[in-house]
Amino acid sequence: MRILFLSPWYPYPTNNGSKLRIYNLLRGLAPHHQVTLLSFADQPQVDQTYPELRALCSEVQVAPWKPFQPHSWRARLGFFSLTPRSVIDTFSPEMAQRIKQALTERSYDLIIASQAGMAGYGSYLGGVAALFEEVELGVPYESFIRSNSPGAKLRRGLTWFKHRRYLDSLLRYFRACTVVSDREKQLLTQAIPSYKTVEVIPNCINLADYREVKAVPQANHLIFTGSFRYSANYDAMTWFLQEVYPSLLSQVPEVRLTITGDHANLPLPPAPHVTLTGFVEDVQSLVASAWISLAPLRVGGGTRLKILEAMALRTPVVATSKGAEGLEAKSGQHLLIADTPQEYAEAIICLLKDSHLRQELVNNAYQLVSEKYDWAAMTPRFLNVIERVACT
Repeated sequence: MRILFLSPWYPYPTNNGSKLRIYNLLRGLAPHHQVTLLSFADQPQVDQTYPELRALCSEVQVAPWKPFQPHSWRARLGFFSLTPRSVIDTFSPEMAQRIKQALTERSYDLIIASQAGMAGYGSYLGGVAALFEEVELGVPYESFIRSNSPGAKLRRGLTWFKHRRYLDSLLRYFRACTVVSDREKQLLTQAIPSYKTVEVIPNCINLADYREVKAVPQANHLIFTGSFRYSANYDAMTWFLQEVYPSLLSQVPEVRLTITGDHANLPLPPAPHVTLTGFVEDVQSLVASAWISLAPLRVGGGTRLKILEAMALRTPVVATSKGAEGLEAKSGQHLLIADTPQEYAEAIICLLKDSHLRQELVNNAYQLVSEKYDWAAMTPRFLNVIERVACT
């Protein structure tokens, strides 16, 4: 088939979870189909000549990316619209034009729109068979139900209402959609019961990619990977630095924390021994060089690629229940799970001081990934989904 793949992230280098998923989907499609990639350029000076992408796609095009600016006039007007403000503010006429041009220049058997950022251009797909890849409802839903004041409940309830309504309007352009967990499928089914063609394609990794990563773990070194453009990541690090890190430092003053990814110029609580790297080409080596990978997420849905990557790199993980949600991982066997600030700090300290436990966790976690979360086993399932969508 000839496939047009629409991506909100330029998928190489694979320095965040969304890019990693998109890149592996492209890698699964390439041996069987001819793929044109049309992507936003979400980072400065995007290089369209990466051989890694050229080997997978017959053509690669990019359009400038416009970040959400909540104080812009377009975003402010969004308060009076039933469409989410972020959608109104970040809509790209250039991307819409590029999609129309691509469909004019050649015919496609299938369009894959990754995430809501690209599904938002559904009205420009010209009726071509289309798949909405990775619908997510976890973040707005949980922000709403966790609201602890009437004002916050009202604001986030409106956001949740807008998000449901917006997804409903988008799904009419797509013959099927995918989600990354049974929990996300349940949320979607409850929010939009009329939409029936929902497939679970969990987040996975290509385990073979991690076998050659070599790094020497650095004592007392912690790492968190994830872009703050995803609000759940920013919430996680704000909570960690405010509530967990002071206690941790008081007991292990030599501890160090590295935070990778686009920090979107968002402020963090002041804390010593914290390095914000921003964009890095080689996240894997940084993860492999840490003693512990953190996943202290409190909101969101799906499954955490940051956890699967750490497991594949044999770096022990400390997560919250929400961070580990959707994974068949057990606390004390594959990772440690803690939800209160005190418990989270204690779990980290326990791992820092117990090399035997660290080794036991990484051995079990690596086996879990190899058995259940390797794209080698999941790709045939995804290929079957797109074949059904194209032929429906």
